[in-house]
Amino acid sequence: MRSLLDFSSGSAILTTLLILALMSVIMVGIRLIFMQTFQRWRERENRQINERLKVLIAAYKVLGGSFTGELAVDPAHLRDLRQSVGAVDDLSAIASASERRRRIRDAVETALSDIVLLGTEEQVRLAAQAANDMVAGKNIETAALVVSLRNFIRQSLDLTPIPAGITIPNQGPIRVITGSNNSKRSGEPSGKGGGGNDGGGASGGIALTGSSQISDTP
Repeated sequence: MRSLLDFSSGSAILTTLLILALMSVIMVGIRLIFMQTFQRWRERENRQINERLKVLIAAYKVLGGSFTGELAVDPAHLRDLRQSVGAVDDLSAIASASERRRRIRDAVETALSDIVLLGTEEQVRLAAQAANDMVAGKNIETAALVVSLRNFIRQSLDLTPIPAGITIPNQGPIRVITGSNNSKRSGEPSGKGGGGNDGGGASGGIALTGSSQISDTP
C-alpha cells in the first residue's frame, strides 16, 4: 500500500490519485451490486411471504368462518346420497337438501389442498389427516387446523398472541347460501309436474350446483 502512495513528484501524485479514485469506484460499484442483489432477494422473499399469507388467510376464512351450527364437514357426494336412498323420483329435492353440505365440502377440499402446498409442517400434517379422513368417508372437524393457521398468521404479521384468558369457541367451515331459496323467491319453476319430474329435477339439480355461492353470513 505504501508503494502506491507516492508523493515524491507531481506525476506520482497524479498517478496515486487516479489509483485511489479507481479503487473507490470499484468499491462503490461492488457495494451497489451487492445492495441491488440483496434488495431483489428481499423483494422476492416478501412477495413469496405475501402470496403465502394471502392463500393461508383465505384457507383460514373457509375452514374457520363459523362458530355455531354444524362444525363438522360431511364428505358425502350426491351419488352417495342417491345410492343410500335407492330409486328417487325427485332428484331436485335431494340436490336441494345436500347442496349446502356439498358446497362446504368442495370449499374445504380446496382449502386443504392450499394448506398442503403452502402450510407449515404442522399444518400440512393436520390437512393431510383431514384429507385422508374425507377420502375414507369420515366427518372431519377443522378446529385444530384453524388454531394452527391463526397462530401462524398472527406471528407472520407481527401481531401479539391472543391473551390466554380469552376463550375462543371451536371454529368450523364457512356457511354457504344455496340457490334454492333464490329460486323460490324469484318464482322460478321447481321442475315438478306432469310427466317431466325426472328431467325437470335433474335440470334443477344442475342449476342449483351452478348458482351456489360462498358467504360469510349464516
